[in-house]
Amino acid sequence: MTDRKPDFGGLRVAALESRRADDLKRMIEKHGGVAFVSPSMREVPIEPNRDAIDFAYKVMTGQIGVVILTTGVGFRHLLRATEKHLDNQKFLDSLSDIVTVCRGPKPVAAMKEVGLKPTHRVPEPNTWRELLTTLDENVSLVNQNVGLQEYGVTNTSLIAGLEARGATVFPVRPYAWDFPEDQTLLRQNVRALASGQRDVVMFTSAHQAVNLLRCAEELKLVNELRQGLKRMVVASIGPTTSQMLEESEIRVDLEPEHPKMGHLVVDTARRAGEIHTNRHTIQMMPIHDELPMNAAETTGPAWQQSLFLKACRGEPTERTPIWLMRQAGRYMAEYREVRAKTSFLDLCKNPQLCSEVMCTAVDKLGVDAAIIFSDLLPILEPLGFDLEFVKGDGPVIHNPIRGGAQVDRVKELDEPGSMQFVYDTVRQTRADMPDEIPVIGFSGSPFTLASYAIEGGGSRAYTNTKQLMYTDPGAWNALMSRLSRAIVLYLNEQIAAGANCVQLFDSWVGCLSTNDYKQFVLPHMRHIFEGVDPSVPVINFGTGNPMLLPLMRGDRRTVVGVDWRIDLDAAWKMIGADRPVQGNLEPAVLLGTPELIKERAAMVLQQAGGRPGHIFNLGHGVFQQTPVENVIALVEMVKELSAV
Repeated sequence: MTDRKPDFGGLRVAALESRRADDLKRMIEKHGGVAFVSPSMREVPIEPNRDAIDFAYKVMTGQIGVVILTTGVGFRHLLRATEKHLDNQKFLDSLSDIVTVCRGPKPVAAMKEVGLKPTHRVPEPNTWRELLTTLDENVSLVNQNVGLQEYGVTNTSLIAGLEARGATVFPVRPYAWDFPEDQTLLRQNVRALASGQRDVVMFTSAHQAVNLLRCAEELKLVNELRQGLKRMVVASIGPTTSQMLEESEIRVDLEPEHPKMGHLVVDTARRAGEIHTNRHTIQMMPIHDELPMNAAETTGPAWQQSLFLKACRGEPTERTPIWLMRQAGRYMAEYREVRAKTSFLDLCKNPQLCSEVMCTAVDKLGVDAAIIFSDLLPILEPLGFDLEFVKGDGPVIHNPIRGGAQVDRVKELDEPGSMQFVYDTVRQTRADMPDEIPVIGFSGSPFTLASYAIEGGGSRAYTNTKQLMYTDPGAWNALMSRLSRAIVLYLNEQIAAGANCVQLFDSWVGCLSTNDYKQFVLPHMRHIFEGVDPSVPVINFGTGNPMLLPLMRGDRRTVVGVDWRIDLDAAWKMIGADRPVQGNLEPAVLLGTPELIKERAAMVLQQAGGRPGHIFNLGHGVFQQTPVENVIALVEMVKELSAV
């Protein structure tokens, strides 16, 4: 793919640009495209800017201790807005005495023009996520007043992330975005996009999406524009622009490796033809009242278009899909009957029984997905750990790690066949489950597995785990790397056996701070996301510390699982609108009355706001004491309340 010559092949390319419209047009035509470049916005000073004056005064009087500068032009506008009203040199001196953070090279250059150097600079791709990571690494925001120079529209995800870290945020907007003075070319492009007269559209900044929709609204073409965009190739210059497009419900098809205009044109020229051809081939397929005999060959398996997998992909659904963690368990009489005849570990190693208990649960509850019946810990056995499930005590590791030197005895999962019973469970469950019900495989995450391996069982303080983590980081990373490699192999074998999605359970990760997670866990999670088969979604679920959510975004196909300790809408802001989410009813609510269950289920759905990409689930597993009729009622309530 990367060796293909960049050539638009005569495709009609709409591009939204302001400062470098002529350069962009030349580049598109050089690579074989028919260019339609239209200026889409301009910066407009706000005069008088009372908020900017008040902001500068707070900095000068020591009321703001950290200032975040997001754009160079914004910093220059800020200085111009205050120079007639305050002593600008005193303002600059005050900035030099506090922590300043620049989001990329342009605000750095603007500061340099007035003799200032930032305390910290955010690395590429300079999105709000890298900004938060830079702060996590270098600045404690607890009880800090943080000044935020905004650009475009307010970034609610960034503000939520700052507030989650203990900051009080004082945003200031030094300038406003408006339409270009001459809107002729912009209006021409909007009409052409709405009527299907363009094949590709390229966005070079985040706010262009806002002005595009504003212009369409003035022309009364919003619906037509949205339909037109679905038929064409949408290219974004980088993550910040992609986020704005996705928050505006505009699908992004491609994004260059480097967020530069030249890279955008070349990558789009290289890939747009294939995307455009594939999309129009699908759209031109005839629609019949009755499917042909070979419908499965053209439409794919039924589970692929299930509500659950559509939500995993962030696609709209006619109602919210629902499944439940621990949906087959002791709260069900049918499960208790099976367990009376066998031990838990023996049950986990019997694929036919595992499939039976899960199929029974799915049929009885009416949920939209099935997770295989298994446990997090059997994967530790082939790694050399002596595992036993003790009645009344739960899982016990009889040979836990108690020092860095013992990490060397942990084996590699060289032979995937040592967990064959799990892969057979996946295969059996997929075969027994209705075609339209997706099957979810799973694994424990490396931190949770490491904690069990070190503590030897349950723990409240995780002292042994943290002692190894803090005192012998080399041994810690060796253990986590070994576990991560095992997890990648384990999940890929489940996918090969028929799992349509996989979930990572990090049940104990909430005992960590954001800094510890980033240093000791995140590199290993990235290895897992890089290694797991990209053809299926991955649900990344952790409990206990909501401030970890922005760090659990994984890659583009990741769904972030949310526990019950945070409101879903607040969690989604922290995670980012470009990721689907799963959750997050408090499991104990199912011990309450039907009225309470319905009220709380409606609250979760209300917080989701009908946005695509929500999977209803509990904030953890079903309690053993839960009346089964309450679980059935919850599933029915979610279906009823979320139906469009």
